[in-house]
Amino acid sequence: MSGSEPGENRLPARGADPLDHYVDTAPFDPEAAVRLSPEQERFYLSGQWRLMWLKFKKHRLAVVSGLFLLLVYGSILVSEMLAPVAYDFRNTDFLKAPPQEIHWVRDGAFTGPYVHGYDVSLDMETMSWRYTIDRETVMPLRFFCTGGDYPGARYEFWGLVESSFHVVCPSEGGYFYWLGTDRLGRDMLSRIIQGARISLTVGLIGVAISFTLGVLLGGLAGYYGGLIDSTVQRAIEVVRSFPSLPLWMALSAAMPVNWSPIIVFMGISVILGLLDWPGLARAVRSKLLALREEDFVTAAELMGARPRRIIARHLLPSFSSHLIASATLTIPAMILGETALSFLGLGLRPPITSWGVLLNEAQNFNAIVNTPWLLYPAVPVILVVLAFQFLGDGLRDAADPYK
Repeated sequence: MSGSEPGENRLPARGADPLDHYVDTAPFDPEAAVRLSPEQERFYLSGQWRLMWLKFKKHRLAVVSGLFLLLVYGSILVSEMLAPVAYDFRNTDFLKAPPQEIHWVRDGAFTGPYVHGYDVSLDMETMSWRYTIDRETVMPLRFFCTGGDYPGARYEFWGLVESSFHVVCPSEGGYFYWLGTDRLGRDMLSRIIQGARISLTVGLIGVAISFTLGVLLGGLAGYYGGLIDSTVQRAIEVVRSFPSLPLWMALSAAMPVNWSPIIVFMGISVILGLLDWPGLARAVRSKLLALREEDFVTAAELMGARPRRIIARHLLPSFSSHLIASATLTIPAMILGETALSFLGLGLRPPITSWGVLLNEAQNFNAIVNTPWLLYPAVPVILVVLAFQFLGDGLRDAADPYK
């Protein structure tokens, strides 16, 4: 039987090209098979926080929401400067004035931003002010202006220092109401910008109170168990047995009407914080019940660490990412709670300004039909709540970077 002998090279078929031999004659490097690129090495050697950041950056909507919230919260530091006029300034010549449109081109040429004036007349049949656009009156907008040369320019920065600097302001002797005015002639844009300081701060103070109680009581219940756990659980069940909104309304209505606006503001913040801690307390309790049996907790106990140090330095940091995600989802609930209470007239009251207080003026149907721009404060509420939701989703996904 014909055939090639063992070890003999087989010849290629007739007409076929000869096969080339690819043999690497370089010395074998056993580490080459596991050698990583610089990018891979940085990824695999990164700590948990860096892994969370790398995963969070992939959530583009959460990143954009985070930047938006940083911009909004940064704006409350200089609200008076961003507002065209003082938020409490009343121009009785323009009651319920409609929004002014910003123009950039005049007679086919670019002239920069400007607004037209209004011709105001009183409709004797409906007893309401009628506004028509005066095309001949041109009022250019100015930027980074100071001097107080128009009504409502002067204000007290944070209620401490008198100033008249504004990022944008109308021309000398003119007026600028981009979002219109309310029934008292106050600029809606300035009041929305100023109201952001109160509405956004309520959420931060409320979350601080809620987290303090939730982490403290939930940590004690989860670590010690027994009687402490039973007591905390019964307290949680009692608080959660009441409907949230009616309880908020009852506690808000119980505050005396002669309290100052600052005390009412702090009272609303405390109410929102005191009623929101049970959910976080149960989350912390369940986490600590699972982690207190881990080896690192036993090692800390054997080394003489006290329970307070074990909870604060070992247990809570192990799921701190979960706490951060919970905070971003709790703050919008606080903002909506303050807005709802102020809208119903049971929260903050004038002269203090918040988004809920502004929406309180748009309660009846006639106000919405005749002055629909009174609903504009609802726009920042929706945008901020959505931004917090998207940011919370991104942080929740990044909280477990190993998935």
